[in-house]
Amino acid sequence: MIRANNIYKQIGNATILKNISLEINKGEVSVLFGPSGSGKTSLCRNLALLDYPDKGEINILGNAYSFPANGKFKNLPYPKIGFVYQQLFLWPHLTNKQNILLALGKNAESRQEQFEELVELLEIKEIIERYPNEVSIGQKQRVAIARALILNPDFIFLDEITSALDIVQTKKIISLVETLRNKGVGVLIVTHNLEMFRKVADDMIFLNKGEVMEKGNDIFQNPKSKELKNFLG
Repeated sequence: MIRANNIYKQIGNATILKNISLEINKGEVSVLFGPSGSGKTSLCRNLALLDYPDKGEINILGNAYSFPANGKFKNLPYPKIGFVYQQLFLWPHLTNKQNILLALGKNAESRQEQFEELVELLEIKEIIERYPNEVSIGQKQRVAIARALILNPDFIFLDEITSALDIVQTKKIISLVETLRNKGVGVLIVTHNLEMFRKVADDMIFLNKGEVMEKGNDIFQNPKSKELKNFLG
């Protein structure tokens, strides 16, 4: 489980995250949504400890991290959390296969069977020896997902990775998300494509101006805040 308690984040005079408390569970799909600029990516980065909140506490798989942080943490949760950015950040001078295996370092040979399983699961066999600039955006996204999954994370965060995909490719990502959930992986998805992803969500999280305004699996049917009503309207 990832549990955040009363976390705050400020950049300059702007409050990016305010008094956020929530849980992300293994074996569940959580969908994070809200207006542009509401702090969704910042929240993901803080939950994954890629960035630190200014105040509050985050508990990840039983390890507690309190903020403000005094020095560096010794037990950061990597590779237990995988993160796939919208920008993907694939190395252009490496093949897709090299991009995936790079994360393993010297352990790449021992994970060959797992690598082949991921290639089949994500349907990227035909492009695995090509370079990122030689394949489509959808194929790049699946390569980036494979790079995160090769490390066997307990949680994976997907930040707007279907924004440039058509319906067919998006459905493939949804199918993958369901497979990951069935394997016990916790999935946090940032998306504007609510109609597609709400069908697989165990939990919906509505973020507005850095605050969690509503949370639950029925908030679409029974929105309580005027902010969510306006967003859905």
